[in-house]
Amino acid sequence: MLPVGSKAPQFTLPDQEGNAVSLSDFIGKKVVLYFYPRDNTPGCTRQACAFAERQEEFAHLGAVVIGVSKDSVSSHQKFAQKYSLPFLLLSDPDLQVLETYGVWQEKKLYGKVSMGVVRSTYLIDEEGVIEKVMPKVKPDQNAAEILSYWKGE
Repeated sequence: MLPVGSKAPQFTLPDQEGNAVSLSDFIGKKVVLYFYPRDNTPGCTRQACAFAERQEEFAHLGAVVIGVSKDSVSSHQKFAQKYSLPFLLLSDPDLQVLETYGVWQEKKLYGKVSMGVVRSTYLIDEEGVIEKVMPKVKPDQNAAEILSYWKGE
């Protein structure tokens, strides 16, 4: 995981519509950059829907929400349409951003070891600096925790 206070590494990835999106597009705004394992899985769906439900609160704080996984553009498009997700989902099938941000890690499930995305969130300030790192977040609590943090609660 990258350290708080460091400059967030720049990247450009396609969104769910196939448009190129760069992190630098959001200088001047707070960014919730959340990494999740896979579209249409129970935890990832709950996490995405929690962000969608609180979209107005994030917008009120001048923040944009961006989800990143290794799923394809078409998978993201179906996922976003199915759940009416009002934020960007970026596709990183080559794992470039996932590895750069340190979220592609060895995972153990039922004794089986494999590589995968560890559900994590970075909060990036208006100047592109990492303000907070949230490793191994809970899908149902992530959005609320971020809002509480930014509201100083």
